Amino acid sequence: MNTLYTYIPSLEHRFHDHPERPGRLDALQLGIIPGIEEIQAAAASFDDVSRVHTPAMIEQLEAWSAEGPGIIDHAPTYVTPTSYKDALMAVGAVLACTRAVQRGDARRAFALVRPPGHHAEPHRSMGFCLFSNAAIAAKTALAEGLERVAVVDFDVHHGNGTQAALAVDPRAGFLSTHQEGIYPQSGSLSEMAHTGGRVINVPLPSGTGEQGFGLLTERIITPFVRKFRPQMLFVSAGYDAHWSDQLASLSMTAGGYYAISRKLVELADEFCGGRIVFVLEGGYDALNVANGVAAAFAAMTGAQQPDVPDESPYGEPDISKRLGDVISVNGL
Repeated sequence: MNTLYTYIPSLEHRFHDHPERPGRLDALQLGIIPGIEEIQAAAASFDDVSRVHTPAMIEQLEAWSAEGPGIIDHAPTYVTPTSYKDALMAVGAVLACTRAVQRGDARRAFALVRPPGHHAEPHRSMGFCLFSNAAIAAKTALAEGLERVAVVDFDVHHGNGTQAALAVDPRAGFLSTHQEGIYPQSGSLSEMAHTGGRVINVPLPSGTGEQGFGLLTERIITPFVRKFRPQMLFVSAGYDAHWSDQLASLSMTAGGYYAISRKLVELADEFCGGRIVFVLEGGYDALNVANGVAAAFAAMTGAQQPDVPDESPYGEPDISKRLGDVISVNGL
């Protein structure tokens, strides 16, 4: 069964030299990746988006977009006259993947969308994100028949918006790995300790890369999925943890992205009947995004790891104690 994808580049959603731009996707070579099939998507409805966002927030974003172009927060997050429509299309593309996987058309899918979503909170857009794409999809899957879903977010920034949307729902699990001390200055180790391991934050020191991500996949992500036992797994796939990305200072590699993607696919096979949907988040170097996406598709289709020379020039810190603290705080 083919791996499906949707592709929404939102070419008119751009603002001067802002890093969240259509050029982020320019190096994708989807036509040469075997075993994947594109499906079409329609714009999400107001009701779809309101599974997470308040009506006032949705209406405000529409109004700001109509008045655009302009900046709407200090991140800076921007809107253009097409941004409201583009954001609805991004949500719709994630929902198309979700529904296709949920009804069994495929076991796996990747929504290649922008604007991204994991910072957008129920009451506000922020952090380059307009609507909370993955959270809306997770809530939709629950509304349309599933009993438990989980989101794993390996973007370099904390997925505060996804967390805010899902933390209040006991049917939803959330795990975020992110660099500590950077935007949006949330996601501390103890922030969601009261959820008993249903919502987990893994703040990482600068320099953490392929070795550290491999260790946390084994010691944190795998026990989290085994404990929560979701029926569908969503992956907020941000490629800005790469060592050469300019917006942060983790040291991930293309090989590391393949390894974590492959393990997430294996966990979905074991616990979710194979159901897994990747959703593009950050990543501001086009080649890194393309290599990360290719790695995810290889993991989903069972292909070999792409042969991409990519080795971080930086040494990694020992994160064993940090991971032990995560395990202790969250009861893993």
